[in-house]
Amino acid sequence: MPTLGSVTERLRTSLWFIPALFVIGALIGGTVTVAIDRQLGTSDQAFFLYGGSAAGARSVLSTIAQSMLTFTGLVFTVTMLVLQLASSQLSPRVLRTFLADRQNQAVLGLFVATFVYTLVVIRDVGGDQEGDFVPALSVWVSFVLLLASVAAFIYYINHMAHAIRASTVIASIADDTRAVIDRVYPERADGDSRELDAAQPQAVRAAGDWPVVRSDGAGAVVSVDRQGLIDVAVSSGAVVEVVPRTGDFVPENTPLLRVSRELSDAEADKLRSCVALGRERTMQQDVAFGLRQLVDVASRALSPSTNDPTTAAQAIDRLYDLLVVLANRPFPGPLLTGPDSKPRVVVNEWTWPEYVQLASEELTDYGTAHVQVVRRLAAMLAGVAEQCPVDRRQPLYAALDRLRSHVAEQQPALRADLERIIPSS
Repeated sequence: MPTLGSVTERLRTSLWFIPALFVIGALIGGTVTVAIDRQLGTSDQAFFLYGGSAAGARSVLSTIAQSMLTFTGLVFTVTMLVLQLASSQLSPRVLRTFLADRQNQAVLGLFVATFVYTLVVIRDVGGDQEGDFVPALSVWVSFVLLLASVAAFIYYINHMAHAIRASTVIASIADDTRAVIDRVYPERADGDSRELDAAQPQAVRAAGDWPVVRSDGAGAVVSVDRQGLIDVAVSSGAVVEVVPRTGDFVPENTPLLRVSRELSDAEADKLRSCVALGRERTMQQDVAFGLRQLVDVASRALSPSTNDPTTAAQAIDRLYDLLVVLANRPFPGPLLTGPDSKPRVVVNEWTWPEYVQLASEELTDYGTAHVQVVRRLAAMLAGVAEQCPVDRRQPLYAALDRLRSHVAEQQPALRADLERIIPSS
């Protein structure tokens, strides 16, 4: 069953929702302005209103409608070309950045709305039962919408020229990831960044073999409703463990949850509804997906067919910033308690070492042949190590040792450079 968050994300990354709202507004606006024109009864109440004949009004509206069809088709064509280019040169994962671009959706909506508004008005021009009716105000509004569409088209071309740049895409992904970090790992007033005791869930699981609640469909885990799981666990008197992590793919009829006792079908369905599955990963609760997109962009840039280490270095700089933020945030413990303070839900979470591994491992393998990539990776890992709590430094030192080992094999000339950058562990 789709959750509110998954529906919101789907609408946010759709090319039809905002234009549909514009079309509804155009239908209402066209009906209202025509009604106002009928009440006015004359076209000479203001100097800017249309003062021509019905035939002239119909000609103007027809020209505007045809122009908007051309504009709309051109915008669709340019958008599809940009999506194809971004997918092939950056990563297929970054397409959501373009699909969720509200400016593009608004421009497309304005074009479609102008076309629909013009059609609503043109049907009432002349030939009605009251004589040769000319909706002067409505024609003037159509002309204003046309001017706004021309301005929007110029803005759209400028916006897309900047949006397709690798630096812009990388920055947009980083901003979205920062927002997810703020939601998933909010700051504490005391600044405590230590995780809760990870041994607690092991004690809960040691109770024995638990019955399994299997998924009723296939997809990636896009969100987990923790409070909903706690409520169901408390009402059923069970302890619930979520098997996959956020972002993991779950095949149909495979373990989705484990529970400490047998549940009714209704209770099992309630638990399933708390774990939302989607066709692909999203940025609702999945911090790792944001890092994955940046790593994919850098990896594609380092491929022999692209050979663009500067883009990879830009992605690494954004990974650096995000890791610094993550390193100083408290990670929620995997064990959730109910109102009675008893263990109720066990959630498998991404850990700090896994985030470090995701951000550095593949780029260490792919980027050792490029001097600036090696230097940026070393600076990233060393810089995060300097700015994070002591208990989180070991994964960074391990990643630095791995980088040093790769460089020793493939780029011995950089060893002295790395020794200067990399702190001793």
